[in-house]
Amino acid sequence: MRAILSVFVICFLLSCQSQKSVIKPNVATLNTQPKLVVGVVVDQMRYDYLTRFYNKYGEGGFRRLMSQGFNCKNNHFNYVPTYTGPGHASIFSGTTPKTHGIISNNWYDKVSDSYVYCAGDTTVQSVGTTNKAGQMSPHRLKTTSFADENRLFTQMRGKTIGISVKDRGAILPAGHTANAAYWFHGADEGRFITSTYYLETLPSWVKAFNDTGAAESYLKEWNTLYDINTYTESGSDLNAFEGGFKGKETATFPYDLKALSKTNRGYDIIKATPYGNSIVADFAIAALDGEQLGQDNITDVLTVSFSSTDYVGHNFGVNSKEVEDTYIRLDKDIERLLNALDAKVGKGNYTLFLSSDHGAVEVPSYLESVKVPSGYFNNDAFKKTLNETIISNYKAESFIKNISNNQVFLDREVIKGYGLNLIEVQQALVDVIIGYPQVYKAYTASSMTNAEFSRGVEHLLQNGFNQKRSGDVLYVLDPAVISYSKTGSTHGSALNYDTHVPLLFFGKAINTGSTLQHTTIPDIAPTMSALLGISFPNGASGKPLEFVLEN
Repeated sequence: MRAILSVFVICFLLSCQSQKSVIKPNVATLNTQPKLVVGVVVDQMRYDYLTRFYNKYGEGGFRRLMSQGFNCKNNHFNYVPTYTGPGHASIFSGTTPKTHGIISNNWYDKVSDSYVYCAGDTTVQSVGTTNKAGQMSPHRLKTTSFADENRLFTQMRGKTIGISVKDRGAILPAGHTANAAYWFHGADEGRFITSTYYLETLPSWVKAFNDTGAAESYLKEWNTLYDINTYTESGSDLNAFEGGFKGKETATFPYDLKALSKTNRGYDIIKATPYGNSIVADFAIAALDGEQLGQDNITDVLTVSFSSTDYVGHNFGVNSKEVEDTYIRLDKDIERLLNALDAKVGKGNYTLFLSSDHGAVEVPSYLESVKVPSGYFNNDAFKKTLNETIISNYKAESFIKNISNNQVFLDREVIKGYGLNLIEVQQALVDVIIGYPQVYKAYTASSMTNAEFSRGVEHLLQNGFNQKRSGDVLYVLDPAVISYSKTGSTHGSALNYDTHVPLLFFGKAINTGSTLQHTTIPDIAPTMSALLGISFPNGASGKPLEFVLEN
């Protein structure tokens, strides 16, 4: 009997010990969460900017992220259109416009028969300015971001702060529950602002930053950081493919920003130079102290969008000296941000990822000069042709309400009034559009709704198609054909120059290494959610990247 009792006691003790050993790892796992997650988006950053300018970067910025973090070299957007609003929304929500609803920066709203802006909100008021530039919120974003899920998980104790020179670059990443989002209002003010969606007044640290005259300090000469003759990774400084600034005859270095600001919307000129990124880095570093981010064991989220790269790319083109200098200088700003995180949050206490909202095409007029197929699409001529075709074929007034974002919106009431079948009209327009010069493909809304595309451009179109917000007909232009000026670069397509963007992970709980495995933008938010042990964003369609995270 004693022997049996002894065995029982031993088994009981072993069971208790086993339970304890199960509990301990769970506690340890919770303690491995970073104090701060930093999500960095570099607007209009092609993947090859990491490699093309690599030898010009220092050891503390991009190269530190690449060597000490994890580099996903084959990372792509899996939808179109590849614009800023959808890009930021997709990175942080873990899904595509099909689900989160941000189908473009601006789009035609079928209900109100008007254009709407992705972050525009007339129900809120500006804070920090009397200008309407502050009437913004995330109300058009239909899903949560991983920052929202972190706020919910921590009972709103984990903070979220969004920062950018662009309102949409600050607002959409931070999500619906953010403590605040701040963006730069230029014109004659040069200050960071927000809206009453978040706050009734600017915090004292923001007021103090604005009072330092930081914006004024960046109205100075912009010249190349290094000898321009060493900028061998880009084209000639003087060429026919760049826009430039009003008041300066040529798009060539140097640029006197103080003088040029008078004819280029005042402080707004800063946005279109590397100094727009510098002031965002300044403000983000100030936010670390001002908001006490990462100072306890409850994870905070800081989103930082460097948007001046986009303004410079649009103006000067992806092969310009200006773009090269902008990235060399951004590398320095990222180094400053990392050093501040090391000092204020602590090495090993934060996790950071860096990606982009889209890439950009080489200037088509430049491509034409080197015999690469490319061109420019005339929207007005296209619309005129479609209207004339409708009048001729149907003996009816035009029932096109809007053409935008490579989509055709039809007046369904007029079509119904003529006794026509909507689906047949959609298909008839596709048949006309596919024969139009410089059009690659065209599809009806009906096909996007009823068919299932698993690959190719069709798959990307479907991921970008939102049944309530998108048009009746979608069309795709030929490679490197754009609707834009003949100077500067743009984006929006399903081609690799727009979809292939960097994805770097760095810091706490992140493996060191790289992969050529195909990853997609919606994978980022689930990966961050898995790291934090929180719910995935409610519409997430991406998957956690297990090889990025330490076991």
